[in-house]
Amino acid sequence: MSERHRRILVLALPIIGGMLSQNVLNLVDTAMVGSLGDAALAAVNLGGFANWLTMAFITGLATGVQAMAARRLGEQRHGELAFALNGGLIQAVLLGLPLSALAWWAAPALFPYLNDDPAVLAHGIPYLRIRLIAMTAIAMNFAFRGYWNGVNLSRLYMGTLVAMHVSNIVLNWLLIFGNAGFPEMGTRGAAAASAISAVLGTVIYFGLALRHARSAGFLAGIPSLDTFRTMLRLAIPSGIQQVFFAAGMTSFSVIVGMIGTAELAATGVIINLILVAILPAMGFGLAATSLVGQALGRGDQADAKRWGWDVSRLAAVTVALITLPAVLFPEPVLSVFLHDPTTLALAAAPFRLIAAFMWFDAVGMVLLNAHFGAGDSKTVMVVSIVMQWLLFLPAAYVVGPLLSGGLMAIWTAQAVYRSLQTLVFAASWARGRWARAI
Repeated sequence: MSERHRRILVLALPIIGGMLSQNVLNLVDTAMVGSLGDAALAAVNLGGFANWLTMAFITGLATGVQAMAARRLGEQRHGELAFALNGGLIQAVLLGLPLSALAWWAAPALFPYLNDDPAVLAHGIPYLRIRLIAMTAIAMNFAFRGYWNGVNLSRLYMGTLVAMHVSNIVLNWLLIFGNAGFPEMGTRGAAAASAISAVLGTVIYFGLALRHARSAGFLAGIPSLDTFRTMLRLAIPSGIQQVFFAAGMTSFSVIVGMIGTAELAATGVIINLILVAILPAMGFGLAATSLVGQALGRGDQADAKRWGWDVSRLAAVTVALITLPAVLFPEPVLSVFLHDPTTLALAAAPFRLIAAFMWFDAVGMVLLNAHFGAGDSKTVMVVSIVMQWLLFLPAAYVVGPLLSGGLMAIWTAQAVYRSLQTLVFAASWARGRWARAI
């Protein structure tokens, strides 16, 4: 193994471990809620997408924090590394508190636009409102994540995520089913467990920062005005891209819901399962963000470009190995989470198809994040929005509800869209214009 591969793995593996623990949590949530029926499962899936949509913009703050912290590390400005984190935390509070209050108030009026099934609404609205309470904590957690990844301390990020997910699983067991004398809250219990675990993560992150980041300026100063502007210039396109992507995924769920509740439940399970592959790819992508930013901080554009390709190759091989069981044996994997034979039959072929394309999608995820590391968040925003909203969503609606192509046709459109997006990001990375972004 080369020294470059070792460096990628040292940075990426803790991130991947933390993200895999997130996926384990999602799968445990899905399995637990799935025992409550298709309506509850569909409501939690839609509520999760809606929660993601409402907080998507402020989670884009992590991009600015990570890019600037990595750049300062490359420039050897160690006493200012955490200034970007301080600024990110301030932005998280200023944006998170009013946005969560507004979304909590609007949830009953807006959720029926996602799905008007009374059974889904009965579960989905309370679930979403409880999740929204933790929005500010989640935004702060993303700022911390960006900082740890940017300064090569991703192991701290992994440890915190594991602690959060273990607490979430335990709280799910207690609150969903009313075990050990706790109230039986059903889907409300799943939401409360997620919110409490997010706040716990914020508390842990602050403790770690006081221990590991005080010498780097944690709580000792804020970024200069120029740095603040640069952070916002990076974060705003990233936030917009996150909002449109989350809105697109929510719209995707709405389109699937037009076909039927069983199809929506199947899609939610497929999405949670493919995160087994995409989250490791995102972990490699976050490693690429830091490695590219640090190389550009040293003024080495050629090295930054090499990091993008090197990380992409490792991500593709890793994801190909992870998705192989899903390609070969989709039904046994799905049967853990889908208990209705009809819903299981609906999900099997789309799941196999999307799993077969995930290795290529991993390359696109790495190169997307490499652009963030270079500060070229505008390219990411434009490519992502155009590909999803002008290509994929219209195609999904036409082949699905309009032409009655069913779930398989919609997921085929998804595979084509993600593959084309990978090709666009690869061409952009090869051209190298991203090096002039900051």
